[in-house]
Amino acid sequence: MKIPNKILLANIPTPLYFMKFRGSSFYMKRDDLTGVELSGNKVRKLEYLLGDAKNKKAEYIFTCGGEQSNHARATVFAAAKLGFKSRIFLWGRERKSAEGNLFMNKFLNTEIVYLDKKQYWNVSDIMAAEKRKLEKKRIKVYTIPEGGSSALGIWGYIDFANELKKQADLKSFNAVLTAAGSGGTAAGLLIGLKLLGINKKIFAVNVLYSKHQIEEKIVNLVEDCLKKFNIKKKINLNDLEILDGYSLEGYKNIDK
Repeated sequence: MKIPNKILLANIPTPLYFMKFRGSSFYMKRDDLTGVELSGNKVRKLEYLLGDAKNKKAEYIFTCGGEQSNHARATVFAAAKLGFKSRIFLWGRERKSAEGNLFMNKFLNTEIVYLDKKQYWNVSDIMAAEKRKLEKKRIKVYTIPEGGSSALGIWGYIDFANELKKQADLKSFNAVLTAAGSGGTAAGLLIGLKLLGINKKIFAVNVLYSKHQIEEKIVNLVEDCLKKFNIKKKINLNDLEILDGYSLEGYKNIDK
């Protein structure tokens, strides 16, 4: 197995709290406390991705997301901190009064390309075309996919499994529940727990793509990572269940 290198950006380990709610008990891992401007699960992936960008001597970082994308904002701040220029491709439109993450992106003077919904579904091709234009000028570009979810990026959540093991008895857990936007967190957890010899159900709540689409994305990420890093483990995809975030009906299955 090939273990990739990373740089340090996140405030970890993040705390794990025992909670009770409406007669149920559970642990909550506070990955919203990984930093301030770099908060959330994105920074764990960026430690690997931007580390790779530095090794490849990139000058520009490209990434994409929605107008208020947490991932895009985290990438812009991390890129600025490390001395990269950045260009983000956002599903949204220019606004006279920017708020939230969009305001923070503009504060750092990142280059913003706005896309409509139809264009955004081809965002990977659009970023690739823009990358070629800069590279013809001998400017090196490193492209980070939506949510930082790639075979390399999901190592952030392979690491996460090790961190969690040090904080709690994972064998006593019934399952792990996570949101799934681009699928990287769930994919990393599937591999990370398997490497620890722990078989637990991963419930992933789709918040952007359809149930079928996010399942396909997670499976592809797992398979790409196993192959790229020569991980000799067989992942049981029955350990993954998508809870439809649009209907939330799937939540009734979580205790089974």
